[in-house]
Amino acid sequence: MEKVIIFDTTLRDGEQAAGASLNLQEKLEIARQLDKLGVDVIEVGFPASSVGEFEAVRLIAREFRRPTICALTLANIEAIDRAWEAVKEAEHPRIHVFLSASDIHLAHQLRRSRDEVLKMSQEMVARAKSYLDDVEFSPMDASRADPAYIYQILEAVINAGATTVNIPDTVGYATPQEFGGLIRGILDNVPNIDEAVISVHCHDDLGLAVANSLEAIKVGARQVECTINGIGERAGNASLEEIVMALKTRQDFFNLTTNIDTTQIYRTSRLVSEMTGFPVQPNKAIIGANAFRHQSGIHQDGVLKKSITYEIMDPRSVGIPSSALVLSKMSGRHAFKERLSELGYTLSEEALNRAFQGFKKLADKKKEITDRDIESLIAEELRTVTEVYHLDHVEVSCGDHSLPTAAVRLIGPDGQSLADAALGMGPVDAVYKAINRIVMIPNRLTEFTVKSVSEGIDAIGEVLIRIESEGVTYTGRGASTDIIVASAKAYMNALNRLLAAKKGGK
Repeated sequence: MEKVIIFDTTLRDGEQAAGASLNLQEKLEIARQLDKLGVDVIEVGFPASSVGEFEAVRLIAREFRRPTICALTLANIEAIDRAWEAVKEAEHPRIHVFLSASDIHLAHQLRRSRDEVLKMSQEMVARAKSYLDDVEFSPMDASRADPAYIYQILEAVINAGATTVNIPDTVGYATPQEFGGLIRGILDNVPNIDEAVISVHCHDDLGLAVANSLEAIKVGARQVECTINGIGERAGNASLEEIVMALKTRQDFFNLTTNIDTTQIYRTSRLVSEMTGFPVQPNKAIIGANAFRHQSGIHQDGVLKKSITYEIMDPRSVGIPSSALVLSKMSGRHAFKERLSELGYTLSEEALNRAFQGFKKLADKKKEITDRDIESLIAEELRTVTEVYHLDHVEVSCGDHSLPTAAVRLIGPDGQSLADAALGMGPVDAVYKAINRIVMIPNRLTEFTVKSVSEGIDAIGEVLIRIESEGVTYTGRGASTDIIVASAKAYMNALNRLLAAKKGGK
């Protein structure tokens, strides 16, 4: 079967989702998992946007040998040169040039004529081509542009050296019939289209990103740009897991395949969720908590008799463990390591030791440890990689007839112990005020969410917060059987992201 190229833009367009800023270490961690997943192209970032972004692209380009490493760039000489500097050490580098093409964008954003944009497109693709063979071009807002003009631009940039032409539904405006028609028109009206791969990049503003992408693939597109969990600008992008599993589950219809190791999908989804702070909604296709759960008695009866009655996919095919092995304080290190492996985690010996110690502490508090508890522990381990300040101790006093008071102790950048106390409107407010007295980084709490990770009165509570500093949003997550401690961990996680971003120049 013919293969569809999977172009992942989680680290570029996905990071553009409000509040999803990733630091260098987090980008590297996600890139390593995307490599395990088997994506063909990783769009790492926009090197011209900041020093931190340039460094992230450059370091990832140096590390990965199998996938194509792609840098996005504006259609100007300086940005293209910067993109080349960032990706030139990759085994398979790509430069992705974009420029607006719709009359709406030309009139109100670029304020240039069609002829000017056509000339710029040719010249900038040629500039990128002078550095490397693999050049991609995107006429932005193509779904709202004049198709005849799109044909003209594509012919010109292919003549200038573009090897991939990407058709973006930038604002999620198209319907599947319209978008498929646009791809069909390109195949019929661009004389040199056989010299380039047609790619698509669809946004989900009307909830049609995956449908539009699949229709384009059916018509003849052979690269699809997508993100893990569908994250991205505004309502997000086409979801990688949905596209890949649609092609796999309905091979009878599409007669196409991909290079994706689908057993890594669940693990990748969880990692991106943890790193970005964006939870996956329970009813999310493929990887949501309810995706393979059945409540209706009729459905339960059918699944027990034969799973195919109500399950079109085996949960194991996307990396969701089939068993529900429960660990306890009697479980040893080997059993813990085996369960981590089944869940898709591979840790260094040092990280494994730390995670196992956390498991033992949790097992002393909980009778049974579930997979979600283990995932929460590992997420905790991942969250502590870039700590500037470490939460060492939290103590609160509160009640309906007392003043909420909190005392906290942090370990500072140089290993010094820093302690302070504060009063608040409630215990969490008191904890945050005490931390602020030590860290002294101005910020504003904009979101605070609490949820239970697992069932039962001894369940782990997970707290997600967002803080804002100088117009930038930072996300923090924390988990503990004590919700006040989880709240403190989440706040420290957000503050450490803020501090790391400032240090990295992002």
